[in-house]
Amino acid sequence: MATPGSYYLPHRANWPIGCSIGLTTLLAGFANFLNGSSSGSAVMIMGAVILATLLFCWFTEVVGESESGAYNHQVDISFRWGMAWFIASEVMFFAVFFGSLYYARVLSLPWLGGEGDATLGGLTNEYLWKGFKAVWPSNGPGHVGGHADGSFESMGAFGIPLLNTLILLSSGATVTWAHHGLLANNRAQLIQGLAATVGLGFLFVGFQAYEYHHAYAELGLTLGTGIYGSTFFMLTGFHGLHVTIGAIMLTVMLFRSMRGHFTPKHHFAFEAAAWYWHFVDVVWLGLFIFVYML
Repeated sequence: MATPGSYYLPHRANWPIGCSIGLTTLLAGFANFLNGSSSGSAVMIMGAVILATLLFCWFTEVVGESESGAYNHQVDISFRWGMAWFIASEVMFFAVFFGSLYYARVLSLPWLGGEGDATLGGLTNEYLWKGFKAVWPSNGPGHVGGHADGSFESMGAFGIPLLNTLILLSSGATVTWAHHGLLANNRAQLIQGLAATVGLGFLFVGFQAYEYHHAYAELGLTLGTGIYGSTFFMLTGFHGLHVTIGAIMLTVMLFRSMRGHFTPKHHFAFEAAAWYWHFVDVVWLGLFIFVYML
């Protein structure tokens, strides 16, 4: 147990190595699944089950240590820095995909359309893709994917994407309202705010699943629809995954709040989940502007 002036030293734990094995199994199965292996999906599911089970056990142990008073202020600071750096790494993760979108739209597409000097777009358009027009959204001069004739429809901004934007922004307000309830020691407000946030989060995921079905079934827009399809689904898909993870985190916070966990001065787990949720909100605003609107 941590005492004033000392740092908490956890007992020997096998959770990290076990989670590493589960994650490796998951990724190996996914890689084999993408390459057509018949056992790939089974291995992938097995890895996911191993990882989820061990993470649940590990986090349960950490919650127990926290509620028992094992962590002092110095440990709390370490947790805060850890979460801050984790979110920073997530920012860089999405920056890579936004950078890919920028490169495709602002640099590659104009070159293919003939923009630039004779060593770049001019010769490319003249000898490789003569007559190609640099218009976004595009599935490339080869008209990759889409319907049988290579055509597709882009996803409009005003519809489900706009509705999802309102849903996610509202969820940011409800989780902040829940935080204010916690600081005021108002347990009912905390629980109600978290319940509303979790509901809005899963509602967002449900609408996005419907949007994907619409894109595949009716628009001819798939992950294989050229550069537009790949960037669209990589950005929105990974964001949807992060929303799902964030909603699960907030669900855990909701259950813990209902069990009487957290006090106005001791609630970093809630704050960490709220930080993550606000990060998801901000990323979505960027997606809505640069993927759907522009």
